Amino acid sequence: MADDHKQPYLKPYQQAVEKFGPGFEATLWGTKEAQQLRFEVMIELAGFEECVILDAGCGQGDFGAYLLERKVLFSRYVGIDAMEAMIVKAIERGLPRCEFQVADFVTNPDVLNLVEADYICLSGSLNTMDDDTARKLIEAALEASAQGVIFNFLSDRPHPKWAEKNLGPARRFDTKAWLDWSLSQSSRVSFTQDYLDGHDATIMIRHDE
Repeated sequence: MADDHKQPYLKPYQQAVEKFGPGFEATLWGTKEAQQLRFEVMIELAGFEECVILDAGCGQGDFGAYLLERKVLFSRYVGIDAMEAMIVKAIERGLPRCEFQVADFVTNPDVLNLVEADYICLSGSLNTMDDDTARKLIEAALEASAQGVIFNFLSDRPHPKWAEKNLGPARRFDTKAWLDWSLSQSSRVSFTQDYLDGHDATIMIRHDE
């Protein structure tokens, strides 16, 4: 996986793993509360009951752990991440009904077809990507999913209180453009950004029937 770490979107995570070791700090989330709030939004949108979930950019498997904590009745969870140390950490947690694999789904989007996923979820995974890379990834995830794709990103329409927020290696996306693009993919689009006063946005695209 050494060559994958040369990719610019992976560099901040590689540096974080080297600095902090595999763990929560290396996921680049500000707080566990904010991370779990994003997870909760995805659960509210999709439910996930009896679903196969592919978590692209799973880190140490925190979403899988949260699904279990919330007693969500998913059938199978598969987490993939390019950071091998994080996948080792995730496997060590021994989470039931959860599997983990090392894979860079950006340079090799075919890995999104590793399982017949109902939903492909990306929480925080787009934050260090440019728009073109992120959009191609979501397009590939939508194509690989049976029901749809759910992803979040930092919105460019936040409450003024977030104006001085240090985003670190992350960047804000054009929310209106992303929503418009999502609606060009399907008529079945859900959108929300009220959970963190506009700091973050979540979109779910489900396949048209």
